[in-house]
Amino acid sequence: MFMHAKELQFNARVSEPDPRFASMLLDQFGGPNGELKAAMQYFTQAFAARQTHPEKYDMLMDIATEELSHLEIVGATITMLLDGVNAEMKEAGEAKNWMDLLRGGTEKEEMIHMAMTNPSFLTESRGGPRLTDVNGVPWTSAYVNANGDLTVDLRSDIAAESRAKIVYENLIQFTDDPYVKETLGFLMTREVAHFQMFAAALETIPQNFPPGALQADPRYSHAYYNMSDGADARGPWNEGQGPWPAGEHWEYIQTPHAHVVETSGEINKPVVGTSTTMEQAQKAGKELGKTRKEEALAKIGTGTNQWSSYPQTELPHPGKAQQKAGPNPTGS
Repeated sequence: MFMHAKELQFNARVSEPDPRFASMLLDQFGGPNGELKAAMQYFTQAFAARQTHPEKYDMLMDIATEELSHLEIVGATITMLLDGVNAEMKEAGEAKNWMDLLRGGTEKEEMIHMAMTNPSFLTESRGGPRLTDVNGVPWTSAYVNANGDLTVDLRSDIAAESRAKIVYENLIQFTDDPYVKETLGFLMTREVAHFQMFAAALETIPQNFPPGALQADPRYSHAYYNMSDGADARGPWNEGQGPWPAGEHWEYIQTPHAHVVETSGEINKPVVGTSTTMEQAQKAGKELGKTRKEEALAKIGTGTNQWSSYPQTELPHPGKAQQKAGPNPTGS
């Protein structure tokens, strides 16, 4: 269950109102790379991991909850940056010019532009954040990536933290407020920490590449197609061993069209770059899928299931261990 602590995780402060930057900061409140997206993504992913990977469930829930803490920090900062504007707007009976809060003609023009492109930010929120990005596009669950497979989800999370980090890095360039920079620096650094957590968690999953259970077709897995004319760029992404295990290497296909014709549309392409055969790859995929299924069944069991024990003193879900603790609601 969730409880709310009154203190912010980080002591968010602002030197003075800045409605222009408050609007920009909306991207990290209700944008596609923002804190709500991150919280909902990790929260949703955690459910599929609860019974089969309880340690990953614990990590995902911890990080999701921290992201909600970051959402609160961003929302509080936006509100403080709008404090002056908020006060002026609420004095509806007096003729005050809240545009005087801006620090020059350029900022006023930018604020006017923001009011035209995202008018609801000021007309509907009256001094608080809304679940939109800087352009007023509403937050959507389409931002959330959750596939139910940790070898996929953790890679999505690493990418999500990378994008969020660079957004904060960019935002820092648009404010001169030392307190706001301090807050953004904290939030940016936590993205780096989460990146490392997800990367470390992924490494604890045996045979996590390729994602999923089915293995790649060795006829095509090591091929690089030179799909452009002119000078060619070569590197570990298309020559030598690259990221492959010892004894394997990239196959560089210089003329893809001729290659496709020669192999009858890749159907007759031989295996190059690896000693793994098609039969071995298919067998490995089936065995890995079977192993994971057996491991999941061993942890989940059959029959009545239970999510939590009371108190929850161990990470694994209680399964049948706690089912004797209460009466059977069916009466059987």
